[in-house]
Amino acid sequence: MSLSKTKSSFYRRLYVAHLIDQGVASVPALMEATGMPRRTAQDTITSLGELDIECVFEKGDGERHNIGHYTIKQWGAIDPQWVASNAERLGQVLGYR
Repeated sequence: MSLSKTKSSFYRRLYVAHLIDQGVASVPALMEATGMPRRTAQDTITSLGELDIECVFEKGDGERHNIGHYTIKQWGAIDPQWVASNAERLGQVLGYR
């Protein structure tokens, strides 16, 4: 199945939000889980707000240099149960590990 740029971008955002919600919550962890480049992972996290998915970075206690993890605070109009139910298919369609 060939995905348009719009659809692949949408699916990637949903999939990354799901991974963050499941505890794969740092750029290195997302890179490991998906094989995506660092910049793609960073840009995808940044673009979650365009879907009204509120994702915040939480710095670890006493940590310096941006050591911490991301957390999904609000899914907006997206149904997180639908995303969880379809996460495997989303990952496959996107070609992730």
